[in-house]
Amino acid sequence: MKTTSIVAAFAALVFGALLIVNATGAETLRDKTLVVWAAPATLDQHGGSALTLDMANAGYFDAVVFAELAPNTWMAGSSGFDRTHKAQENWLKETEANGEFVRICIVYRGNTIEIYRNDDLSARYEVSGQQAFSDDATILLGPRHVDKQEDVFIGKIKDARVYPLALTADQIQALVPGEPLDGVEPWFWADFGSSGLFDRTGRFNNVLTEGDVAVSDGALVLGANRGKVFFTSSSDDPVRAPVPTYWSKSGGVPGAVVESTRLLREKLLDDAYRPRWHFVAPEDVAVPGDPNGCFYENGRYHLMYLYARTGSGFCWGHLTSVDLVHWRHCPDAIGPDERDTGCFSGGAFLDDDGTAYLTYWKLGDLGIGAAKSVAPYYDWTRFGPPIIPSTEFGITELAMPDGELVCGSADPSNIWKKDGKYYVLTGNLCLLNKYGRDEDAPEHLKGDRLYLFESSDLLKWDYKGVFYQRRDEWTDASEDNMCPSFLPLPSSPDGGEPSGKHLLLFISHNRGCQYYVGDYDTENDQFLPTSHGRMTWVDNTYFAPEALVDGKGRQIMWAWLLDNLDNEASRGWSGVYGLPRTLWAGGDGTLRMRPVPELEALRLNEQLFENLTAPANGAAGLSGFPGDSFELEIQLDASELAKTTQFGVNVRVDENLDEKTTLYYDAEAKELVFDSRSSGKLGRPALERAPLELGEGEALTLRVFVDKTVVEVYANDKQAICRRVYPSSPNDALGVSLWNGGAADVTVKSVRAWEMTESNPY
Repeated sequence: MKTTSIVAAFAALVFGALLIVNATGAETLRDKTLVVWAAPATLDQHGGSALTLDMANAGYFDAVVFAELAPNTWMAGSSGFDRTHKAQENWLKETEANGEFVRICIVYRGNTIEIYRNDDLSARYEVSGQQAFSDDATILLGPRHVDKQEDVFIGKIKDARVYPLALTADQIQALVPGEPLDGVEPWFWADFGSSGLFDRTGRFNNVLTEGDVAVSDGALVLGANRGKVFFTSSSDDPVRAPVPTYWSKSGGVPGAVVESTRLLREKLLDDAYRPRWHFVAPEDVAVPGDPNGCFYENGRYHLMYLYARTGSGFCWGHLTSVDLVHWRHCPDAIGPDERDTGCFSGGAFLDDDGTAYLTYWKLGDLGIGAAKSVAPYYDWTRFGPPIIPSTEFGITELAMPDGELVCGSADPSNIWKKDGKYYVLTGNLCLLNKYGRDEDAPEHLKGDRLYLFESSDLLKWDYKGVFYQRRDEWTDASEDNMCPSFLPLPSSPDGGEPSGKHLLLFISHNRGCQYYVGDYDTENDQFLPTSHGRMTWVDNTYFAPEALVDGKGRQIMWAWLLDNLDNEASRGWSGVYGLPRTLWAGGDGTLRMRPVPELEALRLNEQLFENLTAPANGAAGLSGFPGDSFELEIQLDASELAKTTQFGVNVRVDENLDEKTTLYYDAEAKELVFDSRSSGKLGRPALERAPLELGEGEALTLRVFVDKTVVEVYANDKQAICRRVYPSSPNDALGVSLWNGGAADVTVKSVRAWEMTESNPY
């Protein structure tokens, strides 16, 4: 999946801190020297910066800017041109655009600014004064400053430094890339030949990249697709570790890499918000973090996850498992290549000969891409051109016999096969955004739609038409259809014979995960929905579904929990999935769901509580098992349920009873309720209500899963809600209690409780 809103949200994370390895105390700079060895890719560029020192919270910056006011000219960029001399006609002009590096130094001494190109003085002028910079600054390579990132420097940077004093001409002549300056310690130093994307001083070890960024041949490469690098710091002083040097898989592993890797692992193990047995991305920024490309083959489950790989771009990580609980991380399946700028969401398909195919959205306005591999599916070969080209971002205009036709070319589904031919669906968000948002827009362009394509050889794809017809009573005109998954629905949680129904999972970006159950008209290549449901109701937290059919015939799905803290990237990781759910058709043809039984392997120390009293309008505490990693199964007979209006459980209750998460069945409203309004101030506190109607005389069974920040509740295999919660004091919020919101006491038939052991490696 991809949307401009998601990309904007990801870009907003640029200014949050990433992994903090060490930091130093505050230090204020006025006199200083900016030094950078840079090689412009072309002289025909405007206003980017090879090195910026930006006090974004104060609104000013100083920078080594290329060709903003005069062509081919290096200048001292500054906020509002406060420290920029505008008459630059007689300054030295840049002539190198063939990979040769030039050293640019800008010296700030009192009210004087000097600009050097190599050893030659290009300009000296007076200003009214200098601004103060501290450790709260952001170092930027590429953009001119934080508030304006339209212009970026395109080219290579070998070495970039900030010195906390005004260097002399002799000191400038003594500067050599990659080597220290005798007797002078830099305040910031990124030497890409030896340190890679790290600040050698340790002051700015929080690093984030965006766009076309790479380290190659000892230099930082900022490509034409708006490459940007950001360094930030922090005021705290955690455990220090040496800065890893530049290295690659083909060489030896420096000791600093081992030590830093160990520190990262230990930091993640110590993270009170990192789940222990729900899937989490191993490291880096999984925003967006969609599950993608899952399939089952010969006893192994394959699952891909979308993430923004630092120094590369959006990639699909790859995991395998034999039990759906313990996962081995494999090399990334796909990522940016010479034809695109990264990969967004899609699906997977296993052909009859054992070849696996991935379909994905090729970033860069290209359309739908594909890749293939054979067992063990570690090496993926990407198809060259898109299999379904876009004519603009996420949209394809087709020349049809009756005139031009516009359809979506984003977020492809899994491929499926019928009568020797292949089929795939494409999403409609971009089309909806362009044509369907206005009230007077044509009805066929409003709301959720999918577009069907057919192929005989997986290379040439022909448009077949709109795959189903939406209904206003189910979805509204603002909702799109993206991240689709279309698979046959089994008749039981254990798989077995198909039910005859198909399940279409998808998201609308504004309302999250939902689905249609219906009939697949194979003669007319149409899906005929018979029911519609949602998996998130108050916002879009449960997001981006992905599903497979395994060897037992089970349909199993995952979803990304789109609930990312503002500073989540500073934790060194992001990206959490809900538990794998097995999905099947109930006797009435509607969807049923429960967590896969393989998760029972994690259970420890079972406890059984029987005939407990839940007092009227009160709570009864449970004790004796860990309050941040457990499973509960609560059974309340129908006769007792009839005595109360609301019944459930409180979890993650703190010592003062101020914070808690309440999960319950509302018998009057006929809803399953997840109340996280008192769970803590972070994340998305909300009151979420999901429809749940029990049959006459039907008992209530609640299954509750708590894993650090992830809380899931399932009711009678008919409904589920999954969210993340962030207690203010996570190590103290361990209480659990039965909760009764009715006017009479009720007797709870049984509560089974299990501690859940870890399955994530860290």
